[in-house]
Amino acid sequence: MSVPIYAIVELLIRLEEYNPKIGNYKDHAITEKNVRVTTSTGHILFPLSLVMNQFHSPEAIDETTLKLMAVSYSPM
Repeated sequence: MSVPIYAIVELLIRLEEYNPKIGNYKDHAITEKNVRVTTSTGHILFPLSLVMNQFHSPEAIDETTLKLMAVSYSPM
C-alpha cells in the first residue's frame, strides 16, 4: 500500500502551528493501520485514516485532532 507523500507533508505543516519543533519530512513507513513518519527532528505516528482524510477531505480534520497529533510527536 502507498499513501500520497504530499498528504503527509501537508499534515506536518498543519501540525507546526501546534508544535513548531516537528521538523521537515524525511521518510515514512506504512503498517496495517498507521504511518510512522520520520522528520528532521524526530518521528510521529499517524493513523492511516488521518493521512487519507488529509488527502481526500482535509477540511474534515478538526483542530482537536491536530492538537492531539502534535503532542504525540517524539523528538530524537
